[in-house]
Amino acid sequence: MAGLWCFGLLIVNFIVPCVLGTESTTEQGNNLVDFWIVRFLINLLGYATVFVPGYIIINYLRKIKYNETGGHGVLQDFLRNLAFGKESTLPLTQEEDSGKKRDSGEESSFQRGLTLLFCVAGLQGSYLTWGVLQEKIMTSEYGRTEHSPGEFFKNSQFLVFINRILAFLIGLVVLLVKSQPTHTTPFYKYSFSSFSNIMSSWCQYEALKFVSFPTQVMAKASKVIPVMLMGKVVSRKKYDYHEYITAGLISVGVSLFLLTSGDITRHKGSVTTVSGVILLMGYMVFDSFTSNWQGELFKRYKVSSIQMMTGVNLFSCLLTGVSLIEQGGFFESLAFMTKHPDFIFHAIILSLCSAGGQLFIFYTIAQFGPVTFTIIMTIRQGLAILLSCIIYGHPVTLVGIMGVLIVFLALFLRIYANQRKRALQQKSQQASNLSKV
Repeated sequence: MAGLWCFGLLIVNFIVPCVLGTESTTEQGNNLVDFWIVRFLINLLGYATVFVPGYIIINYLRKIKYNETGGHGVLQDFLRNLAFGKESTLPLTQEEDSGKKRDSGEESSFQRGLTLLFCVAGLQGSYLTWGVLQEKIMTSEYGRTEHSPGEFFKNSQFLVFINRILAFLIGLVVLLVKSQPTHTTPFYKYSFSSFSNIMSSWCQYEALKFVSFPTQVMAKASKVIPVMLMGKVVSRKKYDYHEYITAGLISVGVSLFLLTSGDITRHKGSVTTVSGVILLMGYMVFDSFTSNWQGELFKRYKVSSIQMMTGVNLFSCLLTGVSLIEQGGFFESLAFMTKHPDFIFHAIILSLCSAGGQLFIFYTIAQFGPVTFTIIMTIRQGLAILLSCIIYGHPVTLVGIMGVLIVFLALFLRIYANQRKRALQQKSQQASNLSKV
């Protein structure tokens, strides 16, 4: 903890003044507590008040081998599952389970088409609305009139909290009404992806104070690069040549877009600022870890999607809730809500779209597989840029448009190459099985 405090003081004393010097016109410069680096450090200290006691408890339980010596009861079982999980015969993986479901009952083409249309409409509707509202909340001056200035909503962590608590409640309801495989994952392992998920969402909201939504979407499209790097670090994965080539094309396209398209943000007259770039990089790093860590949990413990959704969001609610209470963020946000009722409506719809979108993600992958889902979400990114430019009037140059096209061409090439590779592997496996017979 002492090291964490020293690091925090170093950031506040040296890096904050440097960044503030480059952005002296921003509203954060007028109030140091509202500046994103300070908020970031305060949030980390808040999360530490959960992680440090949790680490001590889990370390102690492992030291005394509580899974062998502990008694039975609600509290004892909770502590055992928290630190050790539960021994069980592993169920089918997601892909095997969904594949058996598809094989067990033939659906007509018309029924499959309607199901696909339902998935497309649900994903596009949820996340396009979510994107528009996200930009609206983080860039609008609530209460602005001809005679008085408005005020911006500042507490991004509160938005993360309301999104996660609704997603947790929905996941809990699904667990109660639908049977799931036996849960074997130690609870504490959800906390790692929960933390990275919280921080990626926080960086995403904060970045909208400094860059436009189209810029943010382009940065998300390029996250395949840090995902690959994180995959090599976390899972020691190896990648094919086409994956490196498409990652390079994405980098070129994103660079063309960012260097030629001006941002209209809540900091008037600013272009893509230092803070915006840092926050987008933070988003990509945290989000890359989230997907890779969850992939490891899926592979090792065969956890179901709903179990993953509920476990991660449970820790997300705990971490953000404790941090908000310690900072007084609940009172700050509630005061803002009482002054601006339209913010309440925006926040509720944002949370519903976020939680509903997660359910559509799991349902689409279960019904049609990850390739179809990736194509739908790739199209969604392009539509999100178009919609944001139309609604909020973001300028995009011809070179910037070319950059967008290069990025989405690379994404579709990547999808096609991965699908072709998968098909060739299946043919090779089938041929091998026939030769053995």
